[in-house]
Amino acid sequence: MTTERPGTPETATATYVFAVCRQLDPAALTGLAGLADGFPVRGLRFGALTAVVQHVPAAGFTEDAWQQRLSDREELEHCARAHHDVVTAAAACGPTAPLALATLYRGDERARQALEADADRFAAVLARIEGHAEWGVKVYLPAAAPGPAATAPPGPHRSDGGAAGGAAGGAGRAYLERKRGLHRAREQHHDRALRTAEDIDTALSRLATATRRLRPHGPELTGEKHRLQILNATYLVSSVRVRRLLEAVAGLRHRTGADVEVSGPWVPYSFVGEV
Repeated sequence: MTTERPGTPETATATYVFAVCRQLDPAALTGLAGLADGFPVRGLRFGALTAVVQHVPAAGFTEDAWQQRLSDREELEHCARAHHDVVTAAAACGPTAPLALATLYRGDERARQALEADADRFAAVLARIEGHAEWGVKVYLPAAAPGPAATAPPGPHRSDGGAAGGAAGGAGRAYLERKRGLHRAREQHHDRALRTAEDIDTALSRLATATRRLRPHGPELTGEKHRLQILNATYLVSSVRVRRLLEAVAGLRHRTGADVEVSGPWVPYSFVGEV
């Protein structure tokens, strides 16, 4: 991923790229730690655009070093948070296209050459997201109630030497009915969840410039035992439509009875790779 710039291995650096933007106030980056102590986060001009970059020690940012760093959960969270802090600061100056974590080049000139080769795409992305932000929406319904246990029917019982088939047959039919009832209830709950997710996504998509449906998280990720996540989506929304979006969410909560959680505004990470 990287090689050393001229100098000893201890002092050689690579260029880490956080984001690309059209305009950047250097003061917005003041005091940001980025990913390497002792190296300022700064702008790197290429054509009409500016990359937000930082020198990092080459020896600590090789491919092997990154793999080790990213396999450590705490270290991964630290890197992601530092990356996000820099992107957010740059985005305060205008539309900003974040780059993926661990985007590295062999110095400023290699970074400039690579970014210039992709300048048209960056310009199109920035034009698309200008005046927009990303909003996340997660929707939950109560988990399906398990219902009473459908215990097995009692077996034949003979207390007087006679047949007990009639009683056993009645218990068996009741058992099968309970089983069918539980199955119908689960199907109805599943159908309701699908309809609710589609209704909410359709309503919010009308207010968005672009949308992305993500895989809903199961209980093992959400930690929710009593709620089922039925929609996990993100929307690219113009600043002039944010109020309508939030009003629509409030109305959908009331109409559907679902828990609708909204987060944002965010830098539009989910929509910078679609142009």
